[in-house]
Amino acid sequence: MDFHRIGDKLVSKKRLENIIEEILELRSGGMSQTEVASRLGIDRTFVCRLESLAEVKKAARLAVVGFPIKNKQELQDMLAEEGVEMVFLLTEAERWDFVKHKSGLEIFNFIMELIARAHTFEQIIVLGSNKRIKIIEAVLDKPVVGYELGPSPLQEDVYVEPESLRQLVRAIKKV
Repeated sequence: MDFHRIGDKLVSKKRLENIIEEILELRSGGMSQTEVASRLGIDRTFVCRLESLAEVKKAARLAVVGFPIKNKQELQDMLAEEGVEMVFLLTEAERWDFVKHKSGLEIFNFIMELIARAHTFEQIIVLGSNKRIKIIEAVLDKPVVGYELGPSPLQEDVYVEPESLRQLVRAIKKV
């Protein structure tokens, strides 16, 4: 749904997305926050807050989690080359195999250990469906960098472009 009723207001999600996209294009094109605000007729503080909300912090310690991944081995090799300390990737078959051959308690304990380990990292990239990214962010109670593979539910392995992921990793990691 494009429209959301908020009290007496009817807000267009698409219009908001377009405004945000325009702000980002103008800022990345070299305009100052003041120039962008003036051009779009908005407060400079809004531009500043928007950037702060969406800022991806550089991180020395980075984890990558994702499923279902078609080119798992290729990504694992590339992430190892880039010095990513924690990599947890699954294919669709591995995901189903895991849940079929583990007890509920084993699955619960594994997930709790994975969450605890993930909390030790400054930044986490999550490769997954739109809903899985939101769930992982809520469970970890910290911002994650979502690399959306498609809408939920994903039921087939998805090919992830290694160079695109490499560039994201490099942009996040401290050099």
